Amino acid sequence: MATLYTLSESNIRKTWLYMFGFLIFVIFIGFIFAQASGRPEILYFAFVIALIMNFVSYYYSDKIVLAIYGAKEADKKTNPELYRIIENLTMSAGLPMPKIYIINEAQPNAFATGRSPNKAAIAFTRGIIEILDKRELEGVAAHELSHIGNRDILISTIAVILGGFVAMMADFFLRISFWGGRSRDRNQNPAILIIAIVGAILAPIAATLIRLAISRKREFLADSSGALLTRDPEGLASALEKLSRSSQQLTNPNHATAHLFIVNPLKENENNEENISWIAKLFMTHPPIQERIKILRSMEK
Repeated sequence: MATLYTLSESNIRKTWLYMFGFLIFVIFIGFIFAQASGRPEILYFAFVIALIMNFVSYYYSDKIVLAIYGAKEADKKTNPELYRIIENLTMSAGLPMPKIYIINEAQPNAFATGRSPNKAAIAFTRGIIEILDKRELEGVAAHELSHIGNRDILISTIAVILGGFVAMMADFFLRISFWGGRSRDRNQNPAILIIAIVGAILAPIAATLIRLAISRKREFLADSSGALLTRDPEGLASALEKLSRSSQQLTNPNHATAHLFIVNPLKENENNEENISWIAKLFMTHPPIQERIKILRSMEK
């Protein structure tokens, strides 16, 4: 029978396997593009641009996403119960106390952000504080603290960098190929060019699928780590049930930040697994809630 420990270890191994495979994929695509274009310098240029774009994202993404949702910082005086819950959990987890933010949205949801435990923040919507009891709110807070402790933000950033690199390479290659900038080497194998063009079209899609797969694995890991922290899987399972039943919508939903939340804020019918095709599941930012609840409840004993 699965336990909190074995599930955490399994998800960590699978996540790093995905990351290693992603890196090999980037190197392979880069090699194909270089061979087909005869212009290896475009790879270096694309890499530099991708790094610059993601440097800004890495250091300022937390401030950007909190500003997008109009989050307001809370403290012990304004939200004493929430503050005590997180304070107790951080002491148990051996983590520094994150900043706490409140988002004035009726949809019950929450997310963690920040590139490291020392620069972390957790944001809760007004709706989630209103509908969850203390036990359930503790489960959600533990889930978000687990994202911080597991360095999920860093891994997500690495995935975004690699995915951005692939997309940038594909864009450069297609522009050069179709606008006559490709090196005119008569001895060049046309099969390589065909493979590269197909790869340029499919590579960004494949990179997105890998990035989303990593995101879904991190949700499973945060669930199990959070339940381990509270020693109460049912608290988080009950919270997820309530979140899944909510019909509230965000005022200004943002696809780019959807993966940050504990449940998909876009409400795209991810909760009923029977109605989701395997293709649709590939593009989901989160695993189906019912699957997450089932795993949590299977680990109670």
